[in-house]
Amino acid sequence: MLRPFAGRADEPDLVALRELVPSATAPLALHPDHLAKHPEHADRKITIGTMLPQAAPALVRDTGEILLATQTLTPGLDASADIAGALLAALAAEPGTVVADGPVSALGTVERLPQGLAGLPRLVDLLDPARLEITVHPGFGWWLPPAEDDSPGLSAEVQSSLERANATVVPTARLSSVEAAYWTHPGDKVHLRWVLPFPAEEDGAAGHAGAGAEEQLLDALARLAAAGALTVGEGSRFVGSFRADGLVVPVWDLAPDADADSCEEPAAALRSALDDVLADRRPLTSEERRIRAGVVGRTLTLR
Repeated sequence: MLRPFAGRADEPDLVALRELVPSATAPLALHPDHLAKHPEHADRKITIGTMLPQAAPALVRDTGEILLATQTLTPGLDASADIAGALLAALAAEPGTVVADGPVSALGTVERLPQGLAGLPRLVDLLDPARLEITVHPGFGWWLPPAEDDSPGLSAEVQSSLERANATVVPTARLSSVEAAYWTHPGDKVHLRWVLPFPAEEDGAAGHAGAGAEEQLLDALARLAAAGALTVGEGSRFVGSFRADGLVVPVWDLAPDADADSCEEPAAALRSALDDVLADRRPLTSEERRIRAGVVGRTLTLR
């Protein structure tokens, strides 16, 4: 499935949680249609996050709270169906259960389904359509249940596992002025990675990439680059882009001292400029075509 999260207004942020962000969470609400069929799920507390212990697809705390992962070790054909499948398994599981089943959209499984992938529930079917409210974390402390005054401390094994996981987290922050843009500091350099939605009027059917929409977006990036406007702050430099779950993700190197706050206003201005050039349907100039070729040439696809 080229665009597994198509149909969700927060498609770019879901892509970011799955592909870019080390540690983040968001509370989930179930779709009214699902709750009408399963009123017993109305009081369930559900949190979607990036990665869970041992890369489990989901787990159910002793309290019944569900933690759901976007990042797992074994991908299927449709990430949205796999996450939805893990959620349904968790809703049916007993407290204290770790959902360790393989992806519901694994090729061998899908081949046995009468309707193939089309027969699997997806996130758009299970979740309330409201955008996720994402919190980025500096570590994986959210794996642990809230501490109680009389609760015992962490075992040495759990503490060691948590420390190992925390050591892998790259400093990351989500911008608040635009959707799905993430500042990150992986080492010597500072970057901004921004998952861009396709233009709404060109959006394809769920799960399918609109080739025309991507072309339109790349044209717009080329126009901005030709005008010297493809920037997210002083000292920033556009270095290329990659495709993740069907969407285009431009990447900028930032000034060494740039933090997330310093990107807020430039990113909002760039979003406004991008909207303006997306409405420009004139053919590209020769200079814009030359720059566009460079933009496309620096675009990779995550597999």
